[in-house]
Amino acid sequence: MRTITTTEDLAAFCAAAKAAPYVTLDTEFLRERTYWSKLCLIQMALPGKDGEAVLVDPIEGEDLSLEPLYDLFRHEGTVKVFHAARQDLEIFFVEGGVFPKPLFDTQVAAMVCGFGEQAGYETLVRRIAKANLDKTSRFTDWSRRPLSEAQKDYALADVTHLRVIYEWLAAQLKKNGRGPWVEEELAILTDPATYTVHPDEAWLRIKTRTTSGRFLAVVKELAKFRETYAQAQNVPRSRVMKDDALLELASTRPSNMEELGRSRLLLREGRKPEIAEGILAAVKAGQEMKPEDMPKVDHPQDAPQVNGALADLLRVLLKAKSEQLGVAPRLIASSAELDTIAAGGREGEALKGWRREAFGEDALKLCKGEIALSAKGTEVRVVRL
Repeated sequence: MRTITTTEDLAAFCAAAKAAPYVTLDTEFLRERTYWSKLCLIQMALPGKDGEAVLVDPIEGEDLSLEPLYDLFRHEGTVKVFHAARQDLEIFFVEGGVFPKPLFDTQVAAMVCGFGEQAGYETLVRRIAKANLDKTSRFTDWSRRPLSEAQKDYALADVTHLRVIYEWLAAQLKKNGRGPWVEEELAILTDPATYTVHPDEAWLRIKTRTTSGRFLAVVKELAKFRETYAQAQNVPRSRVMKDDALLELASTRPSNMEELGRSRLLLREGRKPEIAEGILAAVKAGQEMKPEDMPKVDHPQDAPQVNGALADLLRVLLKAKSEQLGVAPRLIASSAELDTIAAGGREGEALKGWRREAFGEDALKLCKGEIALSAKGTEVRVVRL
């Protein structure tokens, strides 16, 4: 077991990886106390049962530069293999401004190869690699040093078994012709917009039943301040204020420190002068927002009317198609998307790309009365009319 702590050793390993058809990767990180993930460890393995597997330790290697790794990410002759890559990719995009190319995500591939909606790594190890994982180190503090042997073993297992899983799934995709389906999903993972949080849009994540324009204007300004402050100080949003406190402040709209001090839900951290002043400024900005600039939400009466019977038929069609194709239903279409189609919507993701081929075309035909559904035993069949 080798731990890399110098730029020279990392460059040597990455040079070997460039000569290989693929390399498997994973990371360990912490995010409980920061806005951005803190990278604690990188695991990498070369192909083959005896291919070298290493740990890259950016904490022990204080002068370690990850540029050799980023150069490997840019090298298109080597496939970079991850499992559930989204959080890993966010770390490398934020820190290095780079995405691995070409990329392969075994979780995405497993979902289109019949392994369910959230194909866990442990499941794939058991079913494909025919091995068991020791997960006792899953929730350890990866920022503490030295790492124990158990932690190192756990970390390496996340990339050594991944080799077998990748080769098996790549062969399945070649056999079933669904490689392009996976590529469509990976294009989302390597889109900078996936990881770019705009403070002006932060209010959209806050759940509220109130549709008052003035209330939402204050919510928008408070959420914008919270996001901007959390990013700048690299602290979790909840350290600034939690959603329930934000909604309380949008309702009470304090105009000075005394009124702010009456908040029941604002935590001690949120009462610090720099945060308190930001909150008051945000409330003031929301109060002064022009009516034409206020956030707007759709009123229930403006929403298209869903044909409930048709929506139920679409759910049956989706279940039949997903079972036929061996693809997780939620990967094809969400319940909300089915309702939208049943209400006449024709713009959703379920009607684009591989999803249209797998389900969308027949969904539209069902809506037009061009096909029907019939049952034979436990099997649901599509009948052309």
